[in-house]
Amino acid sequence: MIGIAWKSLCNRWPTALLAVLAISMSVALILTVEKVRRDARNSFTQTVSGTDLIVGARSGAVQLLLYSVFRIGNATNNISWESVEDISKRRAVSWIIPLSLGDSHRGYRVLGTNTDYFDHYRYGARKSLALSSGQIFDDVFDAVLGSEVAAKLGYRLGDEIVVAHGTGRVALVEHDRQPFKISGILQPTGTPVDRAIHVSLEGIEAMHVDWQNGANVKGDGTDPDVIRAMDLQPKAVTALLVGLKSRGSVFREQRAINTYRAEPLLAVLPGVALQELWNLVSVAEKALLIVSVCVVIAGLVNLMSVLLAGLNERRREMAVLRSAGARPAHVFLLLCLESAALTLGGIIAGLMLHYVLAGLGSIFLQEKYGLSIALSLPNNSDLKILLAIALAGLLAGTLPALQAYLKSLSDGLSQRL
Repeated sequence: MIGIAWKSLCNRWPTALLAVLAISMSVALILTVEKVRRDARNSFTQTVSGTDLIVGARSGAVQLLLYSVFRIGNATNNISWESVEDISKRRAVSWIIPLSLGDSHRGYRVLGTNTDYFDHYRYGARKSLALSSGQIFDDVFDAVLGSEVAAKLGYRLGDEIVVAHGTGRVALVEHDRQPFKISGILQPTGTPVDRAIHVSLEGIEAMHVDWQNGANVKGDGTDPDVIRAMDLQPKAVTALLVGLKSRGSVFREQRAINTYRAEPLLAVLPGVALQELWNLVSVAEKALLIVSVCVVIAGLVNLMSVLLAGLNERRREMAVLRSAGARPAHVFLLLCLESAALTLGGIIAGLMLHYVLAGLGSIFLQEKYGLSIALSLPNNSDLKILLAIALAGLLAGTLPALQAYLKSLSDGLSQRL
């Protein structure tokens, strides 16, 4: 029966190919959507680890998470340096990483921080940042580039860059009087760190020395050596990453910061803020999943219609098989085998198409959104989806098979006008 089924499909290869194509597109779509959803979550989750609290001006937990960790959006206000020092002196606090945002270079965010950032920042499975070349900024005007910035813009150690005011891709006002020199380049992390330009907090203050009322003051500007001799203590920062000595004190410290009287502050747990973010985007995830399921159903309906439409053309074929000794069960099995073969072919073709889409899409998502999509073998969830599609395809073939089973021998041999 397997040989007969194969020859029958080969004899009707145009319609069989269309059925396989419809199923393959359905399989590729639902697997790709699931792959992007899972890897996007993993990419966001692995961006920061080992940080107990994120502190910023009072706004929303998701907003604070987005601009402080993912460099998306802007802060509503800053944190005064006096508050930073008060938080760092708390007994439960082990370390803090100050973050200063608000400037950019050719569309990439400039992050002002200190050396604690490179000592305590962790990502993924508590991996620390490492340099691929150069060293951490040792001078006020030194800059450490993320791997993507260096690769995309073609920068090397010793090159000079000019930071622009604001975060847009088009630089309207530049701090061209105080350029920065690239002192180091970080190894790839697969996080927003790759798309950031890191300078010292003193460097942020230094490039604003000749800055008044949103523009450079007239004249040649202050000499860099004179700036180095100035007191460049920052007056405020955008956010803080806080590490505690014991995670058991996290809720107590969060409450203390949220009720801080000197100024309105907000402290959030990264994991809780991420969960809020997923709750916000869950509607879009469900919508994509529904669309994918609908496409799969459409592919299976197409398979059923192909088999049903072919029955009228194969009336004599079925009758000849019956007259040659084939039982109704054999005819039923033949149609089921054809349905299984088409579904299996669609699944295999869909897997190949999925890997092509995932490979090409990973490049686009990495360049545009910084999402790392890694090619991998199907996991348990993917295998369950494929098994469900295979069973659904087999069931889709049972209706045409049952119709062929019920046809009588005389109905097939009789000639209708």
